Amino acid sequence: MKLMNGFDSNYRYVIAAARRARQITGGAPLLVDTSARKPCKIAQEEIAAGKVHLAAKEKAEAEASPAEPASESSIS
Repeated sequence: MKLMNGFDSNYRYVIAAARRARQITGGAPLLVDTSARKPCKIAQEEIAAGKVHLAAKEKAEAEASPAEPASESSIS
């Protein structure tokens, strides 16, 4: 699988998409106009449009403790 721009691994891309999908499910406003209805697909489209990035703090947490789930935090 090809790496998405702005991500150093596919794992980080999946984490960012999952966190953003959880925000969308919780009622967060959409950042792109889309015809998609599923939160995961909307999150992927937002990332592809460059509207969502994994924050540097979250990258550091993921590297420090890969075996533990990262704490809930917003994606910038």
